Amino acid sequence: MKSASDLLPSTRREFIRTGTRGIGLLAFSQFAPAFLVESIAAQAPRAEKDRSILVLVQLAGGNDGLNTVVPFADANYRRLRPTLALGKEELVKINDSAALHRSCAPLHALLGDGKLGIVQNVGYPNPNRSHFRSTEIWETASESEQFLATGWLGRFFDHSCGGLPPGTPCGVNISNDMPQTFLSAQAHPTFSLAPNARTGRAGRENVALLEHLLQSTPAGNADHDANAGYLRHTMMDALVTEKRFQKILSSYRSPEYPETLFAQSLRNTAALIASGNGTRVYYVSLGGFDTHVNQPNQHANLLKTLSEGLAAFQRDLESKQLDGQVLTMTFSEFGRRPSENESRGTDHGTAAPLFVMGSRVKAGLHGKAPDLAVGRNQDLAYSTDFRAVYATVLDQWLGCDANQILGRKFAPVAFL
Repeated sequence: MKSASDLLPSTRREFIRTGTRGIGLLAFSQFAPAFLVESIAAQAPRAEKDRSILVLVQLAGGNDGLNTVVPFADANYRRLRPTLALGKEELVKINDSAALHRSCAPLHALLGDGKLGIVQNVGYPNPNRSHFRSTEIWETASESEQFLATGWLGRFFDHSCGGLPPGTPCGVNISNDMPQTFLSAQAHPTFSLAPNARTGRAGRENVALLEHLLQSTPAGNADHDANAGYLRHTMMDALVTEKRFQKILSSYRSPEYPETLFAQSLRNTAALIASGNGTRVYYVSLGGFDTHVNQPNQHANLLKTLSEGLAAFQRDLESKQLDGQVLTMTFSEFGRRPSENESRGTDHGTAAPLFVMGSRVKAGLHGKAPDLAVGRNQDLAYSTDFRAVYATVLDQWLGCDANQILGRKFAPVAFL
């Protein structure tokens, strides 16, 4: 069996980069007295109720923007998509030129209620069509040729994460992977929960790591022992936080949510917000948007999952009178090409719309619609830089100087 030192990341920085996953407390209770965990968790103070909160929703794989926010009145739309173009019966109209996919009917209702903004044709210069690299660009808010070691929200944590109650994460990730956007230059507490976190089941790898961390003292030089002690302490903090979070999640009562992992992730987000937890940033992910083949049914189901989950989340916040405190924003690493491919799908493209949801958004369409006067296999030219959207959120919602986070000035987008 490997020693604890074999399982530990070699440095604090490596541990911070990889993050801490939510770990079941069953394993922890075998080694730490129950009264200690309960006592520490109970002492975590409730946070202020008026702090603005951002919920970031990733649409992983590259969402097809043209079949989400549909330019149905543009003849080029049907020219480029002879089989994938949506018919009138598949649309819910926004105005005389644009509509939402009918699977987005719950979002259309929010739009009518003044609680949904749509930022059109969002992208960046010199676009990259690699999933990994384009996601990295969006999550670090970098130029296409620039490689940054920190995420845009990690840099926000560096500037604005002080003053939280002890044991309160700066950011909570409710997805299967720690987002690169949380990477920071300084050490800040962040926390990850699996999308089905209410079960409280621990992954085998995490249990094994925990057992070795708590039972063994790593051998080695003094520097390594110091790192191991830091990591042990960090893991213990994570376990105490999970204990507190699991109690919140298991006792939370909410309006009905769809029985999807995505919706349950949002339900757990609402539970943590309603608890008064001081965390200001939550991250949730919905995958499957890489629709190269037989797109119509797959994309329709994804948009239904997205729309029904977001609508349930908004209803829940409103039922707790927390809706004025929360802004929810979607992003995807890129859109799809305007022209369909030969497999009734779409290939990697560039720009796409994103949604902003909340009781304080300025509803409606924002930014310039895409220009579809392009040839087959040509890409859309973006009209709104995604960092302008981030700058708006940082300056006008999170109350942080966007120039310090993004490294340059971007004109705001008028959704706040």
